[in-house]
Amino acid sequence: MSTAASRPASDRETMDLEQKTPPLAVIVMGVSGCGKSSVGERLAAQNGMPFLEGDQLHPAENVEKMAQGISLTDDDRLPWLDRIGAEIRTAQEASQGLVISCSALKRHYRDRLRQAATGRLVFVFLEGSRELLLSRMQARQGHFMPASLLDSQLETLEPPTGEAGVVTVAIDNALDDIVALACKGLSGITIKGGDYRAG
Repeated sequence: MSTAASRPASDRETMDLEQKTPPLAVIVMGVSGCGKSSVGERLAAQNGMPFLEGDQLHPAENVEKMAQGISLTDDDRLPWLDRIGAEIRTAQEASQGLVISCSALKRHYRDRLRQAATGRLVFVFLEGSRELLLSRMQARQGHFMPASLLDSQLETLEPPTGEAGVVTVAIDNALDDIVALACKGLSGITIKGGDYRAG
């Protein structure tokens, strides 16, 4: 887990996530190529929270399947989701906030993560067109997820429309703008308060 830098005190655009109790966990979600890692790292850094790359928690078998262009099943994903849930729970039990990237494609995946959380859990859903997602996947290098799996992920995706504690941000913006929109949306959620472990 990488340690994020503290945010500047003069940054009035960022929300005060780490001062909330119980500690808040943020999952940056969406299909491959949407920018979960880049947005998650920046979001964490601006709010003085650690960032965890969820893909690093995949079992080796999952990574091998995806590298071969084989779509993961629910049986493949559930142990991975439980590892992510355990990281969230550990952070919250230690009174620490956390930002983590995780595709969280289906509603029951997100509910499983909500059940694992001991504090508040919210989602930032990064949404974009197939064309934009594909161009991003084709441009990146060194990632185990091939562009050929994009359509499978889009078919699997159940957008979190109507779920509590979700901020949706379009990815056809500059990175700084995406992060600013995510912060603004999350600030609205934290102001409202409440328990987001249930959808």
